[in-house]
Amino acid sequence: MQAAAGSTVSRRLLGRLRDVMAAGGSAQERLDKVVKLIAADMVAEVCSCYVMRAGEVLELFATEGLLKTAVHETRLRVGEGLVGDIAAHARTLALSDAQSHPNFAYRPETGEEIFHSLIGVPIVRGGRVIGVLVVQNKSSRNYTEEEAETLETVAMVLAELVGAGELIGRDELASVDGNALLPVRLEGTKLTGGVGVGIAVMHEPQIVIERLVAEDPDHEKERLRDAMKAMRRKLDEMFEAQDLAMGGEHRDLLETYRMFAEDAGWMARISEAINSGLTAEAAVQKVHEDTRVRMAQVTDPYLRERLHDLEDIANRLLGHLVGKEGGSASRGDLPENTVLVCRTLGPTELLDYDRSHLRAIVMEEGSPTMHVAILARALDIPMIGRAQDALRRINNNDTVIVDADNAQIFVRPSDDILDAYAASQLIRAQKLAAYAAMRELPAVTRSGESVRLMINAGLLVDVTQLEVTGAAGIGLYRTEMPFMSQPRMPDVANQTVLYSNILDQAGDRPVVFRTLDVGSDKLLPYWHSDPEDNPALGWRSIRITLDRPAVLRHQLRALLRAGSGRDLHVMFPMVAEVAELDRLKSILALEQQHQANQGVAPPSSLKVGAMMEVPALAWQLPALLDRVDFLSIGSNDLAQFLFAVDRGNPRISDRYDVLSPAMLSFLRMMAQAADAKGVPLSVCGEMAGRPLDAMALLGVGLRALSMSGPQIGPVKAMVRSLSLPALETYMAGLYDLPSHSVREELRHFAIDHGVVI
Repeated sequence: MQAAAGSTVSRRLLGRLRDVMAAGGSAQERLDKVVKLIAADMVAEVCSCYVMRAGEVLELFATEGLLKTAVHETRLRVGEGLVGDIAAHARTLALSDAQSHPNFAYRPETGEEIFHSLIGVPIVRGGRVIGVLVVQNKSSRNYTEEEAETLETVAMVLAELVGAGELIGRDELASVDGNALLPVRLEGTKLTGGVGVGIAVMHEPQIVIERLVAEDPDHEKERLRDAMKAMRRKLDEMFEAQDLAMGGEHRDLLETYRMFAEDAGWMARISEAINSGLTAEAAVQKVHEDTRVRMAQVTDPYLRERLHDLEDIANRLLGHLVGKEGGSASRGDLPENTVLVCRTLGPTELLDYDRSHLRAIVMEEGSPTMHVAILARALDIPMIGRAQDALRRINNNDTVIVDADNAQIFVRPSDDILDAYAASQLIRAQKLAAYAAMRELPAVTRSGESVRLMINAGLLVDVTQLEVTGAAGIGLYRTEMPFMSQPRMPDVANQTVLYSNILDQAGDRPVVFRTLDVGSDKLLPYWHSDPEDNPALGWRSIRITLDRPAVLRHQLRALLRAGSGRDLHVMFPMVAEVAELDRLKSILALEQQHQANQGVAPPSSLKVGAMMEVPALAWQLPALLDRVDFLSIGSNDLAQFLFAVDRGNPRISDRYDVLSPAMLSFLRMMAQAADAKGVPLSVCGEMAGRPLDAMALLGVGLRALSMSGPQIGPVKAMVRSLSLPALETYMAGLYDLPSHSVREELRHFAIDHGVVI
């Protein structure tokens, strides 16, 4: 009964606000009437509205109850006082004794010392706080949850007035930035490699809601149900239209996305907002803004990334409700060379665009594991995420260079920079043509040594790089990608189909399947573990699968079934001691026996390997080499553990160099030990894909390298231009140097000896 009464009060107040908004007059006049109306309806002596100005300053724009002379005079920084605290944390604050709160800031010009209780809510638009709405009473008052919800609903209505550009000009923030129309260089995070040059097109899914208040909740719920049906139908059509050659993982992530559109809790919250007096579209917007603000406080990377999918769905549903199914302006009429600029992007929003016109994508948010980044990688669209202030610093129709390989963006570049990139693009195209021409040529040095160049893969679409590059096989298949792109653990049948498809596409070229390697920065949506102080050193990789052997057994069962009658290579990651490898091999033996009992033919050959990532394992090399058919060095984690450096920490991630005497000595020791035992040794980390680093790897004795497909060409060019004996002789004098790095020495060697790097 109390909730129903709250809804009645909210609908009554919203109805009055609608009349004020429709009455005309300036935005300031309407805002003055609104605060007076709210104060009267909530039986409060004060109602004030603060608006965010440039520089994160909250200015008192309207008040009923405080001194009128304080309007446009009183200002608070974000975080200052109770109003600033509400803005800083984007949360509602209700206090029966506001002046006793440690954040209370007294402003004598307002006359607010006589008011004791306070409730304030953030005014949010587009996920950003653009103001604060405050109600105050002289007496001590415990504000109810229903009153808080009513004020939050009213704040949403005010967001349209405050954010319409009438109280504060839309160009205010841009005008504060003195470089607004000058060339700008931005930095971000590489999500998909490559370089794109084009015209900026702003992705603006924000839909203007013209009707906020409704009289008939039942009618609005019917509109919501109809819009949901229409949206789901359109999603089905979109998914069916996608090229199945993109691979099973992409189909899986689209199915995951569809689950968000069918979330019962989300729909229930929208229905509650409709009961408060909002139209269906206003209710969708309110619930989404509430969710966005809450999720902004969440530290779990997976949950935060799923917010991008939810935002995509909310905008799509709003489009159906207001009659604009595309969610924003037409996406088919794009410039021939388009650079899409956005705060974030959902997977289906990307699919809305004509991909033949997209040259690159710039986002203010994002991470490599978000669904749209996975799709962009499959579509070969350069993408940079976490580009701070991109929406503010880039204007529609600006010329933009997106250098995703180096995670930098040039906005309104000078002619010199444009010419330089045009020249580099031409050189890049010529190099690509030269690499393509080398596709059938063997990876053999000038001195006659053969080198195996293989690709790393994690998606079915990556396997096509075998044909494109002429690689000798897949040196690392990251099996965790299918686990990360699905809402639940893939079962044995699904895994078997996937692994069979990979082997089918690879043909007679070997594929090394790395078992599930999750934890640290690779999270699964259905596994929730306690936060760890040092996740890179914590519960991850085989430490998880040894603790949950059923997961490993199911994966090994699927691999054995897929490899029935074929060559199968299985590799265990992050082995820290031989005892762990023995346990892993015993689990594999159990599955081999299980398959035999089921009458499943075994692989024609089964090779078992381990990854050398934990330095401690190097001091058990004799026992290790007796137990494996091959070894692979994961240079990324090996360097992280060898130098005790967190590669996710930007302050120290580049502090140490893999081309240091310490790292090279370690690698040489590994190569010599493996060669003496006749155990094949390869490198599958980023080091293998950089020509200069790869040259050093050959110098220490490695003869097998695995890298991303596009890196095969540059590394093969290096291999074919190298005389290995000269390099080995030169490097013999580097191992005992006390230097931080010998990168420059190796670079000079390459230049002096005509090695293509």
